[in-house]
Formats: sequence, C-alpha cells, structure tokens
Amino acid sequence: MTERPTLSTSDTRVAAIDCGTNSIRLLVADVGPDGTLVEVDRRLRIVRLGQGVDRTGELAPEALARTLEASRDYAEVIAETGASRVRFVATSATRDARNRQEFADGVRAAVGVEPEVVSGREEAELSFRGATAGVAAQHDGPYLVVDLGGGSTELVLGTTTPDAALSLDVGSVRLTERHLHSDPPTPAEIEAARADVRAALDRAAQTVPFGRTSTLVGLAGSVTSVTAHALALPEYRREAVHGAVLGVDRVLAACDDLLHRSRAERLALGFMHPGRADVIGAGALVWAEVVARVRDDVAAAGGALRDVVTSESDILDGIALSLA
Repeated sequence: MTERPTLSTSDTRVAAIDCGTNSIRLLVADVGPDGTLVEVDRRLRIVRLGQGVDRTGELAPEALARTLEASRDYAEVIAETGASRVRFVATSATRDARNRQEFADGVRAAVGVEPEVVSGREEAELSFRGATAGVAAQHDGPYLVVDLGGGSTELVLGTTTPDAALSLDVGSVRLTERHLHSDPPTPAEIEAARADVRAALDRAAQTVPFGRTSTLVGLAGSVTSVTAHALALPEYRREAVHGAVLGVDRVLAACDDLLHRSRAERLALGFMHPGRADVIGAGALVWAEVVARVRDDVAAAGGALRDVVTSESDILDGIALSLA
C-alpha cells in the first residue's frame, strides 16, 4: 500500500470529485495556506454516465448504477483519508439529463454531499484555475485552456483570471454517438463530425478571441491520450504527459493517426485506457480542430502558435483549490 502524506497542522485536507460524461475522478489533497496542492490520492473510473444522453435526454439506468457504485467506493477513500471538506461537481451529461434528480439523490446517499451540477461557464473557470496553477510558472499568458470532455468542451481565455469562457456541446462521447458509428470511422462520418466541430468553433470565436492566445493548454483524457501517442509512450506515465510541450504539427499527426485506427488497434497501444478506446477518435478529431483553428487565428492576428502544452492539472485540481 502506498504511504500517504501526513497532514500538516496548517493544511486543509479536501476531497474533490469530478463526474463527467465519460469518467468520474477523485482527488484527495492537502491544500496549504499559499494555495499549493499536495496529492494524497487520485483515482479515475470510466463509467460512461453520458451514455445515450444526447439521443434520449436521460441518464441510462445502467450508467447511473456504474456511477453510483464508483461514488460509494470514493466515499470509502474519503473516509479513510480523513478529508474534512468534500465537493462533488457534475458536468455536461448531468446538465442535459431530465432525470438528474435521481442522480442527485443517489450521490447524496452514497457520498453524503449534494452534487453540484455546474454551468458550462463555472466548469470552464474551475478548469482554468486548475490548469493555470500547473503551467503558469513555465509559460506566458494569455492562456487558452481547453478542457475536452466526453459531453462538452470548455474554452476559457485569460491570464490570471478568465476574461472569456464558453462551453460547447461537442465532446468525445457525444460526437462518437452523433457521427462516428463505423470501426474505423468512414470518410463521410469524419467529414460530418468535422463540420459539427467547426460550426461550434465558429460560434465560440464570437465570444472567445482565439487570436489573443499566447499559450494553448489542453486538458482531460482525450488530450492526454493524444499526447501520450505523440510521445510514443509504451505505457501511460503521468509525469511524462504533464507539462509536455509539443509542436502543432506533431499534435495534429497524432490526432489523425488515432482517428483513423480501429478500436482494436487503439486498444493495442500500451497507454490507452480500455474505456477510452472507442471514443478517442472523436476526441482526437475535436482536439485537432481546436489546435488548427487557434493556430490559424493567432497567425491572422500577427502572431505564431508553434507549440501546445498538456496539463494533468485540470478541473479536479480547480475543485480542490476551491475548497481551501
């Protein structure tokens, strides 16, 4: 068993849960008076809560069961580690579901706290806070933080605080269910998905000025999987992915390769989480479209975006920091 850090008298031990469309994650951390985070326990489980939500408008019973089982397991970890403050944040799939009260009642019974179904803007702000805490010392702002989830993609631009933010209803699970039905996806399916993402980015550009970006920061499982692929990692290594700086062309090539692979070929990659193999093609497509659009808009504004930064610090870290 891994030895956990001992809580300092000046720190606060908190537990953050991020329940998204594809996964539910837990972070138990000690937050110091200066806002630093020391990780105590970090876990991820693929539960696919958003299964079918885009089509039916409701959380499926089997998806709810998987998510609540994981929530009960996380409650045991929280009790064991002695976290004194707990925040459970639910995002895109739950925002869109008619039966979200059933989900809320189940979480309350499992964890003992009220789940917060946050708005897209608050989700973006939490992602920005978590991401910039991890990369701001090494890179210049303004930062465009892109949190690419299963049901939605959050875009937030700012330097010390968000200046502009928007949530788009495109994500790896949602786009797979809408368009990418074949294995591997057909050219027609890919073109339909690209058109969907590009239309969403056109709308986003009216609110978030991509051309002001100095540092593009990508978060969440699709982006970290693309990064692991670009780095040719034989297995997933968080320390190699976090803070990785990759050239734009290298990122786009890795995205294109993952998109055109079959599910079996993706599963054969040592870094690939089994629960992500069927949706990573859509996630890679979204990330490629975002990177290319931001590169082009920065160039149109007279600048140059040559690199992309990946952060393992994300909304989960932002939730933990909000509890301090």
